[in-house]
Amino acid sequence: MVDPQLEIEPYLEAAAQKSMRITHIFETHVQADHLSGARRLADATGAPVLFHQSAPVRFPHVEITDGEDHDLGNVRLSILHTPGHTPDSVSILVTDKTRAPEPWFVLTGDTLFSGGVGRPDLIGAGSETTFAEQLHESLYGKILKLPDHVEVFPAHFGGAACGKGLSGKPGSTIGFERRFNPALRLTSKSEFVQFVLADLPPQPEAFAENRRRNLSGE
Repeated sequence: MVDPQLEIEPYLEAAAQKSMRITHIFETHVQADHLSGARRLADATGAPVLFHQSAPVRFPHVEITDGEDHDLGNVRLSILHTPGHTPDSVSILVTDKTRAPEPWFVLTGDTLFSGGVGRPDLIGAGSETTFAEQLHESLYGKILKLPDHVEVFPAHFGGAACGKGLSGKPGSTIGFERRFNPALRLTSKSEFVQFVLADLPPQPEAFAENRRRNLSGE
C-alpha cells in the first residue's frame, strides 16, 4: 500500500476480496493535502509504515533510504529519494521480475505529475528556493535518467493543489513528460527554479493542520 487515505475500509475490503494481505505501508512523504490512513491501516493489519529516514514523524515507523530494494513476491520496489516537494519525498520504482529486469513503472508521489511537478513551498517560508533546487536535482538527476518506456503514476492529477499545470490524465510515461512537461524542458537550474516558483496558487488552509496531524499520526 502506498499513501493510504484516512478511510482504510476500502483497502481492507479489496485485500479480503483478493485473499491478499497488506504487508507494507509506504508513504512517499508526509502528506499535507489529506489526512493519512497509514497509522490506522498499520493498527488494523500489523504492517509497518515506511518513511524516508529524513521524515520527522513522531510515531512508530520503519526508516527507508535511497537505493533500498524491497522484494514482494515477483515484484521489486526500489526507493529513490527525490526531495524538493518535501525533504523526505521518495519515488518508488517498480519492477516485475517475471517479465524483465528493467523497471516497469514509477510511483512519483508529489515529485512529478502528468504535465507538472511538485510545488516546493509547503514547508516554511524562506525555504522555497532551496527546495526548488533540490526538486531540480531529483527530476533531472534521477527521474529523467529512467528509460522513456517507464510509466509514471503520480499521487495527483488535474485539480490538485500540490502542483500547477497538472494534466487530467492520471498516468504518463517518462518519455512523454521529458518531451512535453514544461518544467522538464528548461535548460538551466535557475530557469527551472524561476518557473516552479512563479504563479503558485495559494496553499489551502487545511494543509498546515493536515501535515501537523500526519506528523504525529493522529
